Amino acid sequence: MNSKALRWTGLGIAAIGVIFAVVLASRFGTNPGLVDSPLLGEPAPQFNLSPLEGGEPVALDSLQGDVVVLNFFASWCPECRAEHDDLVSTANAFEDQGVTFIQVAYQESPPASLDYLVTAGRAESTLYLADPGSRTAIAYGVFGIPETYFIDETGTVVGKIIGETDALTLGATIDAIKRGEDPGQKVTGSTQQSPDG
Repeated sequence: MNSKALRWTGLGIAAIGVIFAVVLASRFGTNPGLVDSPLLGEPAPQFNLSPLEGGEPVALDSLQGDVVVLNFFASWCPECRAEHDDLVSTANAFEDQGVTFIQVAYQESPPASLDYLVTAGRAESTLYLADPGSRTAIAYGVFGIPETYFIDETGTVVGKIIGETDALTLGATIDAIKRGEDPGQKVTGSTQQSPDG
């Protein structure tokens, strides 16, 4: 093969490599928040999780008829800490209105989560649950925290917030669900995938 043919072959291989890299980057480098959760409009994955302090497990299907706000959190997540007071105040505000707040500890031991809640405070009506092996987080497709899912009275996932939320957003989303609307997915900030970032 002469040098001209080798040069064209080399350029062809380089061009294919560039195209392949662009395709990979566009597929795998995408922010997962830009793709709507496949759970939206679908029945919520069922779970049966024990409270962080132990005791009788809580089954999601036992809450049918309520709007359920399902938040995944951990003490090592700065965004979770930042939104915590808003979750507590919103849970308190909707306590007697057919709304149940659930916070599920993500990749964290129950004692660590309980220590954090002693300091941060907790809403009396919120259910704080453990998720051994992250089975529930996997079922919901949690990529990073905080993530908050909204389940309507029929048990259908109708909304999702990725990133730190606040009382205004939580309240408006709950009100929309009670009006029969599907709020869909909203990205409000960054998330943490693990204690190491």
